[in-house]
Amino acid sequence: MAHDSASARPAAGLSAHILPTSATMIGVCLTALYISLLGPSSESRMLVDKLLAVDGLVFLGSALLSFVSMRVAREAGRWERLAESVFVGGLGLLALGGVALAFVVN
Repeated sequence: MAHDSASARPAAGLSAHILPTSATMIGVCLTALYISLLGPSSESRMLVDKLLAVDGLVFLGSALLSFVSMRVAREAGRWERLAESVFVGGLGLLALGGVALAFVVN
């Protein structure tokens, strides 16, 4: 039974984009974290700092999952879809952190 490569990996090649973009987004999270240090120390700033730190870890998870999907032959599509889902979740957290940061830093 011959399998079409598109059916075996519905998002073929996407991991090659997720990996470097996730690494870049880790840098964005760190930059935003340092920007939050410009504001006064408060409980709300500490929550934003923690949110951005966790978001950096989410992007790290996405990068690792996309790397795994490129390295394994079996179930690579599943790993890639998982990496994509984690990446999109990280983008949502980053957007939330950016909005929260706008209210914390004067």
